[in-house]
Amino acid sequence: MTLLIRNVQILGSDQKLPDRLDVFVSGEKIAAIGRFPGKKADEIIEGAGCYLSPGFIDIDTESDHYLSLFSHPSQDDFLKQGVTTIVGGLCGASLAPLIYGNLESIEDWTDTRQVNVDWHSVSEFLKVLERRRLGVNFATLVGHTTIRQAIIGGAPRDLTKNELKIFAKMLEQALRDGAFGFSTALSYVQNRATPYSEIKFLASVVKEADAVYATHLRNDTYDLIQSVEEAVKIANETGAKTFISHLLPLQNFEKEYEQALNRFEQLPETLDFHFSLYPSKIRILKLYTFLPSWAQKDDLKVMSMSLQDSWLRGKILKDMPKIDPKEFIVAQAPGNNSLVGYSLVDLKKLYSLKTYEETLLKLMETTNFQGSIFYSNTNEYLIRRAIQSKRSFVASNAASLPVDAKIKTLKPERATSTFTKFLSWVQDDKIMTIEDAVKKITFEPARKLGLKNRGVVKAGYFADLTGFKGSEVLFTVVNGQVAVKNGEFSNVFNGQVLRH
Repeated sequence: MTLLIRNVQILGSDQKLPDRLDVFVSGEKIAAIGRFPGKKADEIIEGAGCYLSPGFIDIDTESDHYLSLFSHPSQDDFLKQGVTTIVGGLCGASLAPLIYGNLESIEDWTDTRQVNVDWHSVSEFLKVLERRRLGVNFATLVGHTTIRQAIIGGAPRDLTKNELKIFAKMLEQALRDGAFGFSTALSYVQNRATPYSEIKFLASVVKEADAVYATHLRNDTYDLIQSVEEAVKIANETGAKTFISHLLPLQNFEKEYEQALNRFEQLPETLDFHFSLYPSKIRILKLYTFLPSWAQKDDLKVMSMSLQDSWLRGKILKDMPKIDPKEFIVAQAPGNNSLVGYSLVDLKKLYSLKTYEETLLKLMETTNFQGSIFYSNTNEYLIRRAIQSKRSFVASNAASLPVDAKIKTLKPERATSTFTKFLSWVQDDKIMTIEDAVKKITFEPARKLGLKNRGVVKAGYFADLTGFKGSEVLFTVVNGQVAVKNGEFSNVFNGQVLRH
């Protein structure tokens, strides 16, 4: 197959180019860039002066956590935003390697029974995905929680020396099998007590493989600076390419966040250190995170039992964190679809309860903690400031989910418009140049991950391309085939499973 894209303004090239050029694609790669007025091709796109950039790279997604790589392989929510490559395995949870073949590390996100696991290693998992075909390119990290739980079970404790050696061997093999790095979620209840020495040792394994270390910080509120310093220390002491996942400015902790931004600006340019965030005020949170911190356990069954104990229930009610009931919206409630879209205000009326605290506990009981919540508690001014940092990546931290009446789900803004909203901030509000913006969502994440022949519009590189005008994505090309045209998915599944 050949493709000719005519009359476009190319962004994301490694050289200075004239304003209007054509791009000729043969097979899955860019064959030539120039002016080809008489050139013929199997398919021609008239760019009409629009921008043409490398396909956007979303370095922090959750389609693996929600298993929608299997239930919704088109991943068209990403494609319609111009995203051609997504990265999974964040927040300490990945779909491989699996010692016992179960998916316990993602059970907080979704019903793991929807997939029959027929793989163990990263290599086997990637081969399974290749047989299914995806609309986007997919790369994965290896999850700390996934391996740790398989070795010692759910009970949080320090690893023995022998267990740590086993962990390191599994990580080394996973990276050889094609994983692009290693992720932790130190704020999650089962990982909070993980010692620094363990993370440092494993990050050293990552460094040896020239892979990436991604971390969800231990704390993003009172101890934010201490948590940031821990991540910086890992990067300094191991030399591992490091980034903090979805670092957002939470309300009432703006001062701490500004201190973190200032700290990033002081880092030496030689330190390969970044953080990711999205241009949205709404976060997606697990239901159990609204419990008092002391009541958050490593097992959903244990937390459910706590609510049945009258003494513990009273203490939980007394210590519940303050939340804005109008900003609390049920996004997903497997088995309880009728609750999706309800605010905590609505639920209080539905349950006929006196307080919002009692209402929240009732919701936890009704759903057995199997649910996700939209909660708006971030500072947009600081999001705008942070997104301009040279250390920041734009990433959705979202999944592309199927439209299924049986599993009613609200799609968050960031799942459908993270990158188009970022483009609107760039072009309408002038927060940075369009050239720098494109580099932030193409070349820089490609370099960070070590993606070969992607992230640049260049002859010989893979034809992952996005055409856009203003903040509207006109077409998306994945490995030489047009996956989105005129804003609509073309039913093309030409994504590749990427290996490090």
